[in-house]
Amino acid sequence: MSLQNTPKREFDKILRDITNYASEEKHFSEGSLQIASYCLMDSIGCAIQALDYPACKRVLGPFYDNGCENGVRIPGTTFSLNPLEGAFNLATMIRWLDFNDTWLAKEWGHPSDNLGAILALTDWVSQREKKIRAISILDNLIKAHEIQGVIALENSFNAVGLDHVILVKLASTAVGANILDLPMEQRLNSLSHVFLDGNPLRTYRHFPNTGSRKSWAAGDASARSVFLNLLCSRGEMGYPTALSAPKWGFIDALFKGKEFILNQPFSSYVIDNILFKISYPAEFHAQTAIEAAIILHNKLEGDTRKIKKVTVRTHESAIRIIDKTGPLNNPADRDHCIQYMVAIGLLYGNLEAKHYEDSIAKDPRIDELRNKIVCIEDKQFSRDYLLPSKRSIANGVQIDLIGGVKLPEVIVEYPLGHKNRRGEGIPILIEKFRTNMKSLYNEEEIDILVDFFSNIDNFQKHNSDFLFEILWKRDPNPNI
Repeated sequence: MSLQNTPKREFDKILRDITNYASEEKHFSEGSLQIASYCLMDSIGCAIQALDYPACKRVLGPFYDNGCENGVRIPGTTFSLNPLEGAFNLATMIRWLDFNDTWLAKEWGHPSDNLGAILALTDWVSQREKKIRAISILDNLIKAHEIQGVIALENSFNAVGLDHVILVKLASTAVGANILDLPMEQRLNSLSHVFLDGNPLRTYRHFPNTGSRKSWAAGDASARSVFLNLLCSRGEMGYPTALSAPKWGFIDALFKGKEFILNQPFSSYVIDNILFKISYPAEFHAQTAIEAAIILHNKLEGDTRKIKKVTVRTHESAIRIIDKTGPLNNPADRDHCIQYMVAIGLLYGNLEAKHYEDSIAKDPRIDELRNKIVCIEDKQFSRDYLLPSKRSIANGVQIDLIGGVKLPEVIVEYPLGHKNRRGEGIPILIEKFRTNMKSLYNEEEIDILVDFFSNIDNFQKHNSDFLFEILWKRDPNPNI
């Protein structure tokens, strides 16, 4: 039988559900849109700060030529790129320092990674076909967060060795097809290819292979999502049962036969409960441990020589991901080691991206203190981590001093970027943005941007060009 005569099969339900949600016109609440705006602001700030690091700049820009005319404008640079390279550059910059927003559930991840594809395609389409309003960036941001985050609630990809960036590719493909305004069948075709890809293993996030790929993995997923959409826009076929086909489909082949669980409809739950990384550029499960360590640093007045033992009472996910002993070979290794991060907090009373660099890591006091830090799981912390009404990320840090004295345990249940601390956190998030932007933008430009992000009406008034015009550097920058 020829392909032309093959009866059409219905696409797997989850592919249809995702595509329908991404395609529908939504009227999100002002509160959800405002949090989305702060997420966009914070992500741009993270991207600009990443340009301070040579390892990040080394992977940016065009690969074979000088870019393209009227291409995707990369903030903080003079790069004008095709949409695949644009998505890779943007998502890589946003993700590089592990300082952008976070979502924690059965699967972990960083939904703002999807902004690589969202911003790249928005700018590409706006310069070629039609002007896209800035509010559409927020709509697509919310949708991408929701797709990635709701699937992560009950489905653990890490449990079968797959990296969470599969969900970045999935969400970016869904909303990217929306930006490109593809016909429904082409959208479904693109989405089916996400599950055919095989997708990355998590090994580059764990000992003994922890490395810098984890900083550009989201860029890779973003660029791939753009490729799949552009390919299917040319008529490439899809695979309706890419997930459910017996033996050869994703569920049987890679998910060990376990069907996806979706316990709630797609709405705006994820953006409403998103976790901002406000205080520290660190793996999110350690945020409250670092805050507790800094409190104890102040009590010790920085004198760690009298410490005999440090006990970190934590939750199961932290034990699984960042409880790490032995040599730490690079910054990517260090920012996923809770002992290293707690040691920095106790020693320096702060944690910044520079603390992961070799120049700091060679301080012998760090490894001496790491060897005194032990992690234990608190079952209640683990339960509260997954409880929808709490979603806490609790850590308790207790110090035993030489001589038998125990300092009172410091417990921090919610990090500063948690929904429960929004009132306290947003002003500091804005200051974080201002600080991150200062290396490349003047005070007037930063003020314009802060005002823009702080008022949703601005997104209704302006096209997306407004942002790119301010952020793109036309004059050569010696730092890029």
